[in-house]
Amino acid sequence: MTLVDPASAGAVRRSVPRSDRLAVLATVVALLAGANVVTAYGSAGAEALVEPAIAVVLLGLAHRFGLTWADLGISRHTWRKGAAYGGAAIALVGLVYLAGMLLPVTRAVIADARYDMALGSALLLALVVIPLKTVLLEEIAFRGVLLGMLSRPAGRAWAVGASSAMFGLWHILPTLEVAKQDTAFDVILGPGSAFPALGVAAVVVFTGVAGVVLCELRRRTGSLLAPLGLHWATNGLGVLISALLWSGVTG
Repeated sequence: MTLVDPASAGAVRRSVPRSDRLAVLATVVALLAGANVVTAYGSAGAEALVEPAIAVVLLGLAHRFGLTWADLGISRHTWRKGAAYGGAAIALVGLVYLAGMLLPVTRAVIADARYDMALGSALLLALVVIPLKTVLLEEIAFRGVLLGMLSRPAGRAWAVGASSAMFGLWHILPTLEVAKQDTAFDVILGPGSAFPALGVAAVVVFTGVAGVVLCELRRRTGSLLAPLGLHWATNGLGVLISALLWSGVTG
């Protein structure tokens, strides 16, 4: 698989017939639907194998579509700017989490019951599992491959809206699974609330808007490193903060 970096001298974007592009796009959506089911209902071992493999397959399909490294946000010429924005995003999210720990209401929301675990396990989850299993696949899929593919025929604004809407829908099944374990929804919506309807709708809207923000980081920097940083900080630091809070609660 060879994708051409357009920043290189003489690089050109491959021309691919429209019918082939539509077939590749449909294949990408089908693969993501399958990955979504595996994420929600599969075993941890299945996820560890399937999701990184799907990320690699998506990059291969991006090549078949005719996308370049720059189209995918992974051109080496954008790494410095992307890393700077990503690092700033991590610092900002960290400050927000630390502030949230100081208030009883937000502390109860942040203390996700799924991460009532030893700090060593939380570090492994936050620093290894989440980056490789969740953040990398989702950023390659939604801010790399889908954004690049949809920008070709319909323009950037439509592509941002469509990829962000799909990112929101991607979270429906995982949200239903999370609701079985996480007490945060009871804190926010109240015990006995009309979950899953309210909870799923709220998560879809929130993650759809988050998708727009992540796409904007991608646009400003030209790099996936910026949205990768923000995405990891939201998930990974959330795990670490939750584990710290539960460690304090349990003494």
